[in-house]
Amino acid sequence: MKKALVFLIVLSFVFCSIGSVSFAAEKLMVYTSMKESLIGKLRDAFVKKYPGIAFDYYSAGAGKLMAKIAAERQSGRMTVDVLWHSEVPDFYQLKGEGFFEKYVSPESKHIKSTVKDPDGYFTPARLGTLGIVYNTKKVTVPPKTWQDLLDARFKGGYGIANPALSGTAFMSIAMQANSLGWDYFQKLRANGARIGQGSGQVVDDTASGDLKAALGVDYIVIDKMQKGANIGFVYPKEMLVIPSPVAIIKGTPNLGAAKKFIDFLLSKEGQTIIAASGTLPIRSDVPVLKKYGLPTPDEAVKRAMKLDYLKTMKDKAAIIKKFDAVMKVK
Repeated sequence: MKKALVFLIVLSFVFCSIGSVSFAAEKLMVYTSMKESLIGKLRDAFVKKYPGIAFDYYSAGAGKLMAKIAAERQSGRMTVDVLWHSEVPDFYQLKGEGFFEKYVSPESKHIKSTVKDPDGYFTPARLGTLGIVYNTKKVTVPPKTWQDLLDARFKGGYGIANPALSGTAFMSIAMQANSLGWDYFQKLRANGARIGQGSGQVVDDTASGDLKAALGVDYIVIDKMQKGANIGFVYPKEMLVIPSPVAIIKGTPNLGAAKKFIDFLLSKEGQTIIAASGTLPIRSDVPVLKKYGLPTPDEAVKRAMKLDYLKTMKDKAAIIKKFDAVMKVK
């Protein structure tokens, strides 16, 4: 009797062990610069669709993400499966280092973007845009062009996030330097333009009235507007459009889950969540928040300032150094 009982206990343990292996959740770790309000909603919708995948993410600025990845590569212990942020040159660099897994999602055919990797190692998943956010109590006549910020009415009151801390600020400065010339920044500085910390901080400073206007990231500004902040938002004709690529890390043990996430992110469902956050989707069949002045993806791509991303990647340190010199960043 005792032997039979022991046998049943052992048999039960074996079946439980097999069951735990069979039904163990897949894992997925995403490193992203997207705000937690956005990545959190995407995670919830993704997990609802794929309940067998344990989804986790790490949200930080592009610089911190790249530093974290560098440290993990150095230690030989990678925890990231998918990388998604807005500093496009980083993706060209990591692609060149063989860091990404090639994957062309069936949803890729719908993409509208100023950047596409023909080799399929990274894919645009969002069209971030930047415009001019202004305090409606301090600015009665909204600016319409980038040159309007050189007017005396904006003297000492225009802010730009530090490009050494913000990937979107860096890309914007590179685009403006390419399209408007470095003398534009010299004129901004002569008019008292100021450097803030992050992209969110300059928008907060504009909402509080510490700044009259700032270079504002679409979804950060729109979130403040929805909460009743005294700010307005305009896009000059020449637009700052910064795609946010997503890529799968080569050698990830969670390749299946990573591919599912890319597919979901590019799908109409995933892009609808992205568009609802106050930024542009990469699909034309997803509506945007037009009440806040957002253009369609097609219009944004058409109006976007041009940039050689490969050259910008090589010149990143020099661009930041030159900007610091012009703006006298201490």
